[in-house]
Amino acid sequence: MAVRLQWCMSLCAPDFPDAAYEALRQRVPDATPFNTLAWLRAAEHALQSGTTLQVLLGWQDGQLCLCLPLIACRERFAGLPFRVVRHLGYPLADRVALLACLDSDSLQQGLRAIRQHLPHAVLQLNELPQAPDQPGTLSPWMPLSSTGEWRLSCRVPVHLISDSDRQEVPGDQRYKLRRARKRITACGAQIKRLAPDALTIGPLLQAISEVEAASWKGDEGVGIFSGAHHRHWMNEAFTRLAALGLVRVVLLELDGRCISYRLGLLEQGRLYDYNLAYLPQHADLGSGRVLLEEWIRWGLDEGWQWIDASRVSLNNSGHQLHERMTGQLEHWRWSFYSWRPSGICLGLGLRCWHYLKPRLRAWRAWRVAAREPVVAKNPVAGTHPEEGEHASSSHRQR
Repeated sequence: MAVRLQWCMSLCAPDFPDAAYEALRQRVPDATPFNTLAWLRAAEHALQSGTTLQVLLGWQDGQLCLCLPLIACRERFAGLPFRVVRHLGYPLADRVALLACLDSDSLQQGLRAIRQHLPHAVLQLNELPQAPDQPGTLSPWMPLSSTGEWRLSCRVPVHLISDSDRQEVPGDQRYKLRRARKRITACGAQIKRLAPDALTIGPLLQAISEVEAASWKGDEGVGIFSGAHHRHWMNEAFTRLAALGLVRVVLLELDGRCISYRLGLLEQGRLYDYNLAYLPQHADLGSGRVLLEEWIRWGLDEGWQWIDASRVSLNNSGHQLHERMTGQLEHWRWSFYSWRPSGICLGLGLRCWHYLKPRLRAWRAWRVAAREPVVAKNPVAGTHPEEGEHASSSHRQR
């Protein structure tokens, strides 16, 4: 059955089909709070100059079966500007389901419409939960692209809440939790559970943003509240989500002041652990692990099913839910390079990089191995083998 495609300039337009959109979102099993109009409209209001929004709608028999809010801007690759199209909400949306209930032919029709209406070098959709071998993915777009790629973004730890969580955790984690609770009790701090609404979330967001600003995330500028642009976006997004009853917070208070928190979104029995921070002077309390345990206890009290890490780094993730996880979910990044000269050039560059990367890595390993005997025979006086080595990360840690 043919799909009728329609372009809309804004999610906030008076004629945007709110009810039809929500009905479509409810039909997609992988939909998350980052697919809600509350989140997406806040993201639209936070768009910066030079970025445009176009929303592709698809209809069949009067029913909305496709909604893709797309942003287009220029990004630099190897110093050269290319036009890139992404899903609205990038890069702060942790998991975004593709809201499409279409067959393969209709999906291909949608890609052709995007390329005609939004000419680009590459269309990239991040944090999609559908694996490439599952039905309903974007695989039909691959043959229509000069270069197509899917890549694993991360493996998210999740915890299935069960009656066994009413007992103490086994092994080393038990003693870590006990020690952390003793330190928290000794200093007089208290744990609080909060489910703010639109009227009460404002002061709460102010308090937790101050904690983040004082933490290492604020120092490195990688927090969700870092900078006026992100702060305005998050304040509006969480105010809208709180009005829907989706926001949950567990925090640690000392003398009436928040010193540590975990911020999450709850929908359909799944708690997405979105963001956390703590004051550096209280780092020795181990509050993050205790507050994660509080999520699980809250879930037991109210019948939640899952605690979800929302997003983690693909490599070397330090999320504490890894200690309690009962499963993992994968996020995928899909990239489709157009047949425009810019898309062909960018796609060829990607293929060359994939060809050269393992060879470059092997060459570097060979050079390190070749140098090792020399270093052993001629050590630098007064230099410790580990001196100057350090680990750093520019990824946003939530």
